[in-house]
Amino acid sequence: MENVTNASPGQIVIIPPAEKLDAHRKALTLNLDTTAFGSFAEIGAGQEVARWFLIVGGASGTVAKTISAYDKQVSDDLYGAGSRYVSRERLEAMLENEWAQLLTQLQSTRGSNTRFFSFVDTVSARNHAGTNDPHGWVGLRFQSAPGGPFNDILLHINMRDPSNVLQQEVIGVLGVNLIFAAFYQLTAQESFFGGVTQDLPKERVEIDFVDFRGPAFEGWNRHEVQVYLVHAGFAEAVFFSSKGTCSPPTEALYKKAVVLAPGTFVHLDPIHSEIHLHLLAAGVQELGRELGQSSAAPMGFFALSAAPLSPEGPAPDVSDLLRRIDGLLAQGGDVLLFRERELYAMTTLVNRYTKAPMRFVVGLSLSIRAFTDPYYHLQGSLLEALSRLFVQNVRIYAYPMRASELQEAIKDFAPAGLKWDETDGWVTADQLRFASPLCHLHAYLLASNFLVPMKVDPESAST
Repeated sequence: MENVTNASPGQIVIIPPAEKLDAHRKALTLNLDTTAFGSFAEIGAGQEVARWFLIVGGASGTVAKTISAYDKQVSDDLYGAGSRYVSRERLEAMLENEWAQLLTQLQSTRGSNTRFFSFVDTVSARNHAGTNDPHGWVGLRFQSAPGGPFNDILLHINMRDPSNVLQQEVIGVLGVNLIFAAFYQLTAQESFFGGVTQDLPKERVEIDFVDFRGPAFEGWNRHEVQVYLVHAGFAEAVFFSSKGTCSPPTEALYKKAVVLAPGTFVHLDPIHSEIHLHLLAAGVQELGRELGQSSAAPMGFFALSAAPLSPEGPAPDVSDLLRRIDGLLAQGGDVLLFRERELYAMTTLVNRYTKAPMRFVVGLSLSIRAFTDPYYHLQGSLLEALSRLFVQNVRIYAYPMRASELQEAIKDFAPAGLKWDETDGWVTADQLRFASPLCHLHAYLLASNFLVPMKVDPESAST
């Protein structure tokens, strides 16, 4: 059964059955749609998106122009100098230039019956030496109806394939999917992003940032979309800024010393909020002391996970995650939302973007949980988890807890035989006494400075 959709008033477009909607069929469908017409500007991974439209037949029905300004001087002349070539700024300049040119040349002759679009991308695909970070920016400006206002959607992507050729292939399919989804699958976020990522497993490409504007996206919530990217498995992590302007994780983490404060952050009342902020500030201050005054100040982030708290538990839904994230942002904290809950998975993500020191600052109960999790999905269980966690310049700052609070916090997962000493009612990491054999591992982590006991400060002790 074929699907019928109204492309514009008086225009009916036949869309092939869903099972046939691969990139070939999508490109051909657009080529046969007499209302869709636009330009393509691609830099850094060939002209793989335009190529689809040129090889499936009927390209004259869709393609007004293709361009690939690889030379820096040519690119600067077209789009302006002064910005990095793979950046949002360059993408926005490309969109503005290509759209203005398209309308100048074609609005008077085709504007009354054409939904114009401009597709642009600027990408750093795998170089010959394999030394770069393969990522890119992809953008689309389009009209939902002839003569209507334009809409923009911008994506930041990470290409995960090991070769340039495979990454070019991904860009081609992604671009076709994006244009098709904008014209035919924009009824809901789920259908739109499902269409954009069709035939592109997360092992090949990630979308870790989305921005949009225009009436086609009326009712969409930016933070909700970012959460959805992780919740649906399209991204390993996304970043939320307390300053209101979000960006991809790479821009928040690149070459920076980082402190993560992981937690569930279910409670966001004033008392818990003060504890959250104090914990993160203490971690940032501790790493600052480690690095010395000559180094740039570390960046601190609250770290949440979209995964279940336990293997058998339910995953939090998008609205619940959004509530917690917005609560932390309101407190003035920046947030990273991760797909996985394990600390070693967070280490892997952060180490993509920085080789500077990375530290976790955690309450004592969370550090105990790290010793008791079963890690069933790892062949090496706890030892493999720890080796992944501490793979590169990583330490855990363990923040002390009051003995009574610690007892309550670990009642459901405390390992057998765990005891501790107290100092004025407080317990620090070096006062924990695990039963054998965990006691030996705990002692090793302390002696090797992988696990750093933080001390009680007078302000905390008095509250």
